[in-house]
Amino acid sequence: MSDPADSAPRRLPQGELIAMLAFLFATVAFSIDAMLPALPELAAHLTPQDVNRAQLILTAFVAGMGLGTLFAGPVSDAIGRRPAMAIGFSIYLAAAAAAIFALSLELLLAARFVQGLGAAGPRIVGTALVRDLYQGREMARITSFVMMVFMIVPALAPSIGQLFIWAAGWQGVFAGFLIFGAIGWAWFWTRQPETLPPGRRRPLQLATLWAGIREVLSDREIVLATIVMTLGFGQMFALLSSAQQLFGETYGKAAHFPLWFAALALLSASGTVLNARLVMSVGMRRMARGAYLMQIVAAALFLVSLQMGLTGNVAFGVFFAWAVSVFTMAGLTFGNLNALAMQRKGHIAGMTASVVSALSTLGAVMIAAPVGLAFDGTAQPAAIAALVCSIAAWTLMGLMRR
Repeated sequence: MSDPADSAPRRLPQGELIAMLAFLFATVAFSIDAMLPALPELAAHLTPQDVNRAQLILTAFVAGMGLGTLFAGPVSDAIGRRPAMAIGFSIYLAAAAAAIFALSLELLLAARFVQGLGAAGPRIVGTALVRDLYQGREMARITSFVMMVFMIVPALAPSIGQLFIWAAGWQGVFAGFLIFGAIGWAWFWTRQPETLPPGRRRPLQLATLWAGIREVLSDREIVLATIVMTLGFGQMFALLSSAQQLFGETYGKAAHFPLWFAALALLSASGTVLNARLVMSVGMRRMARGAYLMQIVAAALFLVSLQMGLTGNVAFGVFFAWAVSVFTMAGLTFGNLNALAMQRKGHIAGMTASVVSALSTLGAVMIAAPVGLAFDGTAQPAAIAALVCSIAAWTLMGLMRR
């Protein structure tokens, strides 16, 4: 007789599951994008001698999230998805509250790093939860729908962040994080059943963790998918880190930056819509590799345009079109690459999600941070990074099994 604890997990209606996961993932993205309009004020108050250092407020959060993902998955595999999510949100909310009272850039960076550690909970537990319920192309399809809804919040994040700044200065953004985090936690806790029954949990022991890490990293397809994801995330985050300076200083759109960023994100959402419609027939590898080829062409053409001396609205229009292509590439690749990495590791879904996300996130920070600090008043550093990363990603995807 089968153990009831090991029976198939109860599912939410698919529409609500997609909406809830999109909100959880968007809370993480909101924690990055809502900071963009606050960077000039933060730079003026906390690091006036080197305004480029204000970008570290974004990379500190992502670095903390990258490290946190290494632990969030194994913890959720050991104690279940719901308790792991509760731990993550508790850390996230406590760090957001602490950031409000930071009096120096160093203290704010520390709070942002810890906030990123907590944000790893929603990000990884949500991914593992999808793998508990779905697999293969169906998992990629669900992930694409989540990403499609999730893109709406980043589109609005700078505008929402600006409202909090108008109300309470840069500290007001962190009040926004508290509100969004509390809503996401409450929604998950009251509606989502546990998807990992006790009989399928893995003890949180060093030997077990090391065995899981070795199993994940010994899989050639997972390693390739992780490196490719790193290259995609790195170039996207490099552009994101410099976005406020590019729109404001380079192209003179500071006054309407939130609106331009919203248009950028909404146009880029077409990538997730296209992926959700085509992935079942075209396949995950072909969709992702085609997206990187698109970006090779787009980045090369944009670099050529930078040498042509374009000015005014023409120069901005070319830049904006290229920026849309970078974020569209993300919608066409990340869900597919994540599904490719996860599809054969359902028995250690949390561990796999942790290793893949930790390595790809930390690797992306190593790409994005120097590119952002190299900002020279033009988009050239970000465009070069996009071209090099896309060429490498396209080449590596050719080595993956068909």
